[in-house]
Amino acid sequence: MILLDSERDAISARISESCPPETQRVLTAAWAHDVEAVKKLLDTPERARCQDPLTGETPLHAAIRSCGPPSDDDDAADLEAAKETVHELLLWGGIWNDVDDRNETPGCVAHRLGRTELYNLCVEAGVRAEMLFGVLEGYEELESGDEAEEEEDEDEDAHRPNEDAEMVIVGEDGEDAPELVTAVENGAAEETEKTFQPPTNEAGVDVNSEAYLRSKLTYSEGKLVDDEGNGVMMAWETDIMRQSVDALLPGKESGKRILNIGFGMGIIDTMFAETKPAKHHIVEAHPEVIEHTSSPDSKFGANWEASAPEPGAYKIYQGKWQEVCVQLLQEGHVYDAIYFDTFGEDYSQLRLFFTELVPGLMDSNGTFSFFNGLGADRAICYDVYTKVSELHLTDAGLDVEWKVIDVDMSQLAEAGEGEWEGVRRRYWTLDKYRLPICKFLG
Repeated sequence: MILLDSERDAISARISESCPPETQRVLTAAWAHDVEAVKKLLDTPERARCQDPLTGETPLHAAIRSCGPPSDDDDAADLEAAKETVHELLLWGGIWNDVDDRNETPGCVAHRLGRTELYNLCVEAGVRAEMLFGVLEGYEELESGDEAEEEEDEDEDAHRPNEDAEMVIVGEDGEDAPELVTAVENGAAEETEKTFQPPTNEAGVDVNSEAYLRSKLTYSEGKLVDDEGNGVMMAWETDIMRQSVDALLPGKESGKRILNIGFGMGIIDTMFAETKPAKHHIVEAHPEVIEHTSSPDSKFGANWEASAPEPGAYKIYQGKWQEVCVQLLQEGHVYDAIYFDTFGEDYSQLRLFFTELVPGLMDSNGTFSFFNGLGADRAICYDVYTKVSELHLTDAGLDVEWKVIDVDMSQLAEAGEGEWEGVRRRYWTLDKYRLPICKFLG
């Protein structure tokens, strides 16, 4: 039997009979938006982070989910209590991006239900957390539930109760909380695993730059993938690249100095080359990509280099940008347009690039942009990364304008189908792309 969303979001479906009493108390108080009860129960951060052992429901999930979608029957006082409950849980250390058994964060639930105010509270919490990690120099890519935790006890933000206990329904001062209904008919509970594990995604793999640089790449029609089947670059990005070139080079004026980090399939570099730049430098680290650029059918081989207005003006630098760009700085190169699109690196590396290198490499009237795929497997992570990167760009002396581009999802909506056929990880799920256009402040 297929359940409706309203049935799947019911309290009886989200708080299981095997939920430990202490966890159940917090969940039901959060579900009821009983702010005073929540405050009394939250004596440690772990209480705000607890999860139902079967469904992965956290107090944040519960407080948001119980609101349901907006309707004419909304109670203004209850919605205000919901916001206060969410605020209190976040204040006590509730995890804004913890996932449940459906691979939804609390923010994902708010987004799906159309609860904008609660969604924004989750985004703000995510920004605060990520900015704090940055101050502590502990930046890590946002968890989105696509990778299973290898060792649960290593995650100090996780709390996974697994003790057996009877269901206890309580409210503040012993008053009745919402009634939980047994999901199994006749009261015969089935034997089930008592410990919730974050959902795994067969497509999800731990990609890092070193592993990528050792991998074997395959060029096929419309995509470049590594030997694990991860999409390094795909043809569906072409419109984004075209509009990025338009933003970096308004009117596609010739004679500009261009630097691109990450060649991939050569989509954006082909567009750059068509503008007949005065200087066009490319940095690419993967040896197989370098080999591909030297093939007879490549537009970026020896003939391209020889066509430059002066020796060395058109060149592909082989190596990691972290090393090559220092060389370019030392040689005094300055560029009018800089684009950054690497694979297998996290946000900390992008931030390093625009904080430490862009100020020295870009002309005072130049423009910088990057492929903005940060957290693009879910809306809340994308929104958090947008705000975090904007704050860090400002710290680096850059003003950023976001151009919103519609993404045609007709061939991107289903994993393993359409554009994703033969690709393990569906790294894009959103119908809007935010193109960053960055210039120096002032």
